[in-house]
Amino acid sequence: MIRRLRSRRNEKGSYDSMTVTQIEECSRSRSRVFIDEEFAFVLYKGELRSFRIRQGEELDETRYRQIMTQLLPKRAKLRAMNLLKSREYTVKQLADKLKEGGYPRKIIEEALAYVAGFHYTDDLRYAVNFILRHESSRSRRRIEQDLLGKGIDRQTLEKAWGEWEEQGGSQNEDEMVGALLAKKGFDPETAQLKERQRMYGFLMRKGFSQEAVRRAVL
Repeated sequence: MIRRLRSRRNEKGSYDSMTVTQIEECSRSRSRVFIDEEFAFVLYKGELRSFRIRQGEELDETRYRQIMTQLLPKRAKLRAMNLLKSREYTVKQLADKLKEGGYPRKIIEEALAYVAGFHYTDDLRYAVNFILRHESSRSRRRIEQDLLGKGIDRQTLEKAWGEWEEQGGSQNEDEMVGALLAKKGFDPETAQLKERQRMYGFLMRKGFSQEAVRRAVL
């Protein structure tokens, strides 16, 4: 929904202008624009000039709508596409990156819908690939914690585990713990107490069960 304009009513009783109350530089090329004391969007210096946006002056509805329905949606979509060229993102991660760029919520939602329409974002695909990459080095609990932190919801997470299992995926905690300890050069027969404690903390942070860690380290 386009922001409700509240600065001045026209003769028909609707709002047709608002006031640019602050322009705050956030980089050499971009500035944050505040309208009626509220943050509105981020524009490049050239865009400020082309839309004639100056602090203390009014911004009419025509220019505002051009920014919100033409300029920012196009730029946000391009930004999302460029981000996805270098790596895969969850929907939440991509939304967070766009939010960091100062895009309004409505514009972010539009950009996310756009890239999702081309299947450039897919949280289920992301979760399955993440599990496959870390199945031999991280416990199920740690993988779930990581994916939840990236914005994957529980339902998608369960579907991802199901697909992983259908592809033949499985984990054996004792074997995984043993492999990690061997990689670290840890020998439970000769390790001193301090080294045992360090390895115990390392494995617990990986999310392995206390029973599996105790069997291997203590």
